Amino acid sequence: MQHGYGHLRMVESWLAMGIPRYLSLIVILLLPACTQSGVRRLVKTGDDSSPVKIRVATFNASLNRNVAGQLRAELTTGDCPQARNVAEIIQRTAPNILVLQEFDYDESGVSLTAFRDRFLGVSQSGAKALKYPYAYVPEMNTGLGTGLDLDRDGRTDGPGDAQGFGKHPGQYGFVVLSQFPLLTEQARTFQTLLWQAMPNALIPKDPATSSGLWYTPEMLAKLRLSSKNHIDLPVKVGHQVIHLLVAHPTPPVFDGPEDRNGRRNHDEIRVFADYLDTKAATYLVDDAGHAGGLSEEQSFIILGDMNADPVDGDSTNFAIKQLLDHPRVNERVARGDMRPKSAGGAKNAKRADDKGAPAFDTAAWGLRVDYVLPSKDLKVSASGVFWPTTDEPLARLVGFDGETAASSDHRLVWIDISVD
Repeated sequence: MQHGYGHLRMVESWLAMGIPRYLSLIVILLLPACTQSGVRRLVKTGDDSSPVKIRVATFNASLNRNVAGQLRAELTTGDCPQARNVAEIIQRTAPNILVLQEFDYDESGVSLTAFRDRFLGVSQSGAKALKYPYAYVPEMNTGLGTGLDLDRDGRTDGPGDAQGFGKHPGQYGFVVLSQFPLLTEQARTFQTLLWQAMPNALIPKDPATSSGLWYTPEMLAKLRLSSKNHIDLPVKVGHQVIHLLVAHPTPPVFDGPEDRNGRRNHDEIRVFADYLDTKAATYLVDDAGHAGGLSEEQSFIILGDMNADPVDGDSTNFAIKQLLDHPRVNERVARGDMRPKSAGGAKNAKRADDKGAPAFDTAAWGLRVDYVLPSKDLKVSASGVFWPTTDEPLARLVGFDGETAASSDHRLVWIDISVD
């Protein structure tokens, strides 16, 4: 029997099932236990002390739509070739824990249930079906109106005037899927944290003046830092708890000389850099009113489309280096021999003047922007980017030609780790 837990408006069904109201910012959907078929658990044979081997992935699947409810309609009818290709990519890589980005937020949970049941739960072109018993769906800042002309286009109700760019509330959202228990009652979200709360924030200057800011005091009193959300979601794997730190910073483009998006992208990435430094994290107050970061003894994995490349592209001050060079981040995965790479990316080489090696790219236009960054204490045994070369049969699943994509203009990025 499948159980679904809705938002606060579904409190009566929660209580009837004996489930406490843990959070007001998520939708939690539970499927049957991990023992059913289709659940990929890589566990060494032996006693309970044997390490648990798991695959963790992030995938900007580009399952976003410009009209609210459109994605839900496509998924519930099953008429979505793109979603079938996305599902097959996931099935071919079979992650145990997956962050799925640019999946439009649906408060009812219907969209995610349909995607799990009709797409992931059904074999795609012979690939093994997958079940994810645990899911977490945080609310998003995208499309939430501010009533202010943030982008100075003369209107106050456009997508650029929302807390995060979006044509409807929740566009470009993200979800977490897992075959291991998500400790949702311990989750932290930073959806409402104001940008001006960050010490020495890169608030954009007005290029038309010598000292003024792009945003007025009224705007800064309302403008949030996260364009979607920043979350810390613990997951229980074997005997260990790992904190999944997930975000999707705004792209550092589509602005002007004030660099408002580039600066925001930098500071959105900085949130997690500060979160890993207990001294720097004192300003980080979550949506429940609790301040501070992640203690030194806690394991973590940073996941998401950070919209920043370490050596190329338009990001401000190469923003992603705040994480890649962080002393708590696993150096081998960040910039060493375990950096996720692919043969397809190596042959893509879209940007001849780039300094970075294209084998490490994760986006069709030729940049490394999607990351799975574990803490130093986690043992990484393998990593990769799902990007077949054009002569491989599975190349049909990416098929990006600069105009259209069979699935997404991003690639799924994964790592394998052993957890005691």
